[in-house]
Amino acid sequence: MATTNSTPRGAVSTDSTPTAGTVVNSGGGKTVIVDPVIAKIAGIAASSVPGVHALGGGAARVIGSLREAVGAKDLGQGVSVEVGETQVAADITIVAEYPEQLQRVASDVRTAVADAITQLAGMEVAEINVTVVDVHIPGDDQPEERVQ
Repeated sequence: MATTNSTPRGAVSTDSTPTAGTVVNSGGGKTVIVDPVIAKIAGIAASSVPGVHALGGGAARVIGSLREAVGAKDLGQGVSVEVGETQVAADITIVAEYPEQLQRVASDVRTAVADAITQLAGMEVAEINVTVVDVHIPGDDQPEERVQ
């Protein structure tokens, strides 16, 4: 029984060059990891760092709040990634907690994100840029009590 398809049964043919990270397995075949997956991994890792209040700038947080209200939280909010064949570069926008040391928080975010991408996706991290766009002061987001 001859066949013209060289792709093994049950496998996905990837004739076109993928635009995301590709890990070639020694067992024949490859795994393609798309950008949103890496962004989600980076977002989860960054948001778990002590001193990070939120991810994303003002507009992204507003849209994120609306998504959360309908039960569709965006775990990659505030994260932009470029995924190559074997390397990843990420830009992460955060809101830090006051009075945390901003350089320490940014460094911890870089470490957490790099570790997560390396461990979960098996890809090398080329660079991680962290932008601190705001500082959250506890109590600022609580409604003021009216004095009568």
